[in-house]
Amino acid sequence: MPFREGLPQLADEIFITDGGMETTLIFKNGLELPDFASFVLLDDAEGPEALRDYYATYVAIAREHGVGIILDTPTWRANSDWGSRLGYSAEDLSDVNRRAVALLEDLRAETADDPRLVISGCIGPRGDGYRVDEAMKPDAAERYHAPQIETFADTSADLVSALTLTYADEAIGVVQAARVADIPAVISFTVETDGCLPDGQALGDAIDAVDEATDGSAAYFMINCAHPTHFERVLEGPWLERLRGLRANASSKSHAELDEANELDSGDPLELAALYATLRSRVPHLTVVGGCCGTDQRHIREICAVAVAS
Repeated sequence: MPFREGLPQLADEIFITDGGMETTLIFKNGLELPDFASFVLLDDAEGPEALRDYYATYVAIAREHGVGIILDTPTWRANSDWGSRLGYSAEDLSDVNRRAVALLEDLRAETADDPRLVISGCIGPRGDGYRVDEAMKPDAAERYHAPQIETFADTSADLVSALTLTYADEAIGVVQAARVADIPAVISFTVETDGCLPDGQALGDAIDAVDEATDGSAAYFMINCAHPTHFERVLEGPWLERLRGLRANASSKSHAELDEANELDSGDPLELAALYATLRSRVPHLTVVGGCCGTDQRHIREICAVAVAS
């Protein structure tokens, strides 16, 4: 837990993340991920090595550009609802979450601080990452996500990151659970093509709601799983001070269009990087840059280059 008491990405230096883990593993590497769950690879004979190879690509990019890197565990689906669909008990999920951190621990030891590697315990939404099915109140969300967060808190993970959240109350529950477990929490919302969350709330209002309900306990906020053209028009207001990370999709398609697509839309890495350069000038504390669906090492390399230069 070398960074838990002082996350280095809260300073002014750039940290990259990986790209779209699940889309890369499925469409580029030809692996089968039921329910988009990459954590199942930890129980496959060749899965851990495939994950190490995937992560190593991004570590090399960070080293090449002299920046830090934040790597998420492959546990976006490793919560009770999705886990039970895949035959995992509560004990199984605790074990697989621990082994996911251990894999990144080994990788961090191998890097010998070149680059600096921050380990993030990845949390996904209880439901779908593109829409709101059955919404929870904050206290219910806290109870739901607490087991996974408590597991991460008992490992060497530096923080937990809740990705692709679709409404504020679930985010509030995550932050509350992380505060009880004494581990930093990052909240990353996804938005629709109008820049609003899938439940219709404005992005800035959602961030303000989480901060108000949790006394500003979230380490910072991010946007992921949306194209920059979907949210660039809403990037204004005091809440931007709390926005530190961006992991955009390569495709400018809507979530509904992506759901129906049979082929991966990888977009244009150079075009996506140029959009990041523009956003860097508008978001004062944007220090965490990476990718989401459809992005791979090509996109992250170009994004990293413009982030370092700007």
